[in-house]
Amino acid sequence: MDYTIIKREEIIIFEINRSAIHNAINMEVIEGFKELVHTVKKDSSIKLAVITGAGEKSFCSGGDLSVLHKVKTERESFEMLSDTATILYDVATLPIPTIALVNGTAVGGGCEIATLCDYRLVKKEARCGFIQGKLAITSGWGGGTYLWEKGMRQDHTLQMLTEAVPYSSDKLQAIGWATEVFEGNKYDALKVFIEQMIMPHETVLKAYKMQLIRKWEQSKLFERIIEEVRTCSVLWEQEAHHQAVDSFLSKKK
Repeated sequence: MDYTIIKREEIIIFEINRSAIHNAINMEVIEGFKELVHTVKKDSSIKLAVITGAGEKSFCSGGDLSVLHKVKTERESFEMLSDTATILYDVATLPIPTIALVNGTAVGGGCEIATLCDYRLVKKEARCGFIQGKLAITSGWGGGTYLWEKGMRQDHTLQMLTEAVPYSSDKLQAIGWATEVFEGNKYDALKVFIEQMIMPHETVLKAYKMQLIRKWEQSKLFERIIEEVRTCSVLWEQEAHHQAVDSFLSKKK
């Protein structure tokens, strides 16, 4: 399978298992996120959800362009992007804290997935960024909207979106995107981080997460995400986007 879901005691770990193509997202992985949400909601013993990528080099490189580039029109792209954005919103609003265990590069949609999590533990060598602008589109899964929610300085947020380049882990920590930077084994780093949390009291974890979810509901986060998707869909149909993707894919051959 292109993903694995493992429960380790009171923690559930979702791993994207497509390391040969930088853990790019396809429909099977999206279905995996659905399974993650369903599993957490039916198992009250789970206190923490972790998202990571297989291998040592990539967390997630975003959508699999060899598949997504077949979609050409605004209508088709809105349908595709909004379906994924809705599933990822369900991940963001899980009733437990979520951690992006960023074991390697996270760009494009991969950076969006890391951003929607409550915490981001970033490997020292990893580089992460919203590179969608280089493809003449905006973020399309809600990542830009989530980024504005992270409490970073507004100029840092806008700069990260508009520069459209991957940042080093040190810079990501300096601007407030990375919660912590780690070296060595990712699960060792996860263990150390979790030990700082009040894991025995899951009711407290869930209560504080619900405070955040209520804030998002009151500020109409989901509606704002759908508007982001709509903007991306308009740009998706433009020739500039298709030319940029064609150029990108030709360089990979």
